[in-house]
Amino acid sequence: MNPFEHSQVHPGGLTRRRMLERCGMGLGMLGLAAVLREAGELRAEAGALLPMSPRPPHRPATATRMVHLFMNGGPSHVDTFDPKPALDRYHGQPLPLANLRTERKTGAAMRSPFSFRQYGRSGLPVSEIFSRTAEHADDLAVIRSMQAEVPNHEPSLMLMNCGDSRLPRPSMGSWITYGLGSENQNLPGFMVLCPGGYPVVSTQNWRSAFLPGAFQGTYIDTQHTDVQRLIANIRNGRMSIEEQRAQLDLVRQLNEAHSGARENAAALEARIATFELAYRMQSEASDAFDISREPAAIRDLYGAGTHGRQLLITRRLLERGVRCVQVWSGAGQPWDNHDSLESEHRRLARDWDQPIAAFLTDLKQRGLFDSTLVLWGGEFGRTPAAELPNLSGRDHNHYGFSCWLAGGGVRGGQAYGGTDDFGFRAVDRPVQVHDLHATLLHLLGIDHERLTYRYAGRDFRLTDISGEVIRALV
Repeated sequence: MNPFEHSQVHPGGLTRRRMLERCGMGLGMLGLAAVLREAGELRAEAGALLPMSPRPPHRPATATRMVHLFMNGGPSHVDTFDPKPALDRYHGQPLPLANLRTERKTGAAMRSPFSFRQYGRSGLPVSEIFSRTAEHADDLAVIRSMQAEVPNHEPSLMLMNCGDSRLPRPSMGSWITYGLGSENQNLPGFMVLCPGGYPVVSTQNWRSAFLPGAFQGTYIDTQHTDVQRLIANIRNGRMSIEEQRAQLDLVRQLNEAHSGARENAAALEARIATFELAYRMQSEASDAFDISREPAAIRDLYGAGTHGRQLLITRRLLERGVRCVQVWSGAGQPWDNHDSLESEHRRLARDWDQPIAAFLTDLKQRGLFDSTLVLWGGEFGRTPAAELPNLSGRDHNHYGFSCWLAGGGVRGGQAYGGTDDFGFRAVDRPVQVHDLHATLLHLLGIDHERLTYRYAGRDFRLTDISGEVIRALV
């Protein structure tokens, strides 16, 4: 089945997929029965039958892989990439705007505690708390006119990650790997790095939903440094590789017999694929996550913190052919600063700024920048008015916020769109999340209207029934 088109239906209502399953040869069975040698390597002639086999895009792509730096909790755009001098003039006074409904009560205007200055040939203004990232200003395309639907974390996370704020839908990384596959069959095609536990709504952020389970994101808790804690059960201390292979072959035979008598074996196929991938990962994952193999100068470039380690691991995963990596700030919602915004945003940005700058520099040095699409942002922004009663933080703001893109064919050195004079609402070329998704897929060579999956009688897609590619960013 071509993942860019929905299943073809054969006479009698039997899809090609169902026909294979009834023959005892579902996708998992076809692939796994033939593609594994004793050491778990793939046979070239059967590679196309694997769920993650590389597939060509619709059009020549400028990006072949993607990294999403997720600042979960909602960073303040007026304190990072969208300066608002009017807030200085109105600080402590009511905003001269029509009242916009917010999640919590807000008071007077609150100026940014951080200074901005222009960087690069483009003169792109960036806050002092991201001064190292700003060294790459001419590569950044800042979208200042993003909009979400509601000022709540859970639906906004679902919208940004899955394209729908209410219903269970596949995540962006799942759609990308469904459409393009991955270049390395011994590592997951979509990996999720988040230190200390899950973000809000946990695994729903990287779920595959009704797509085959092989395309769900694989979560890694990057607070750990030992590979056996990073990836649970990565090594089997009781059985040799040969004994594991024999055990998996027996399990596969039993599963084939079980699925042969059943019409729908999608969940079973996903489980088989997971077992086999885990088997193949034992040697390659240990190498990919071992940053001690990097020269000291590279480790120093990224810094000793958790996010430096996360992004160095990310670069190593990209080099090994992983298609999509999502990197989170941490468990819960770290950027959700309803009070003490000055100290908290400064601390969070300090932890990220050097690693982001190092990551972009490292990609350039290795010739990966032009083919790697990088997205930075959160699920929404924050209000220009101070939140009551503490008057030291900002409430959620879905009416207008910022994110930025870099690499992968992005036209850098620009700010696209804009919010009003105070940063409350997007007024210049508003960008919906579906527009952002359509643009990301376009850079990856995918037509967002053609990447579909038939489920429950309907052809679904990441962008639902809308979305326009932002041509000025390409």
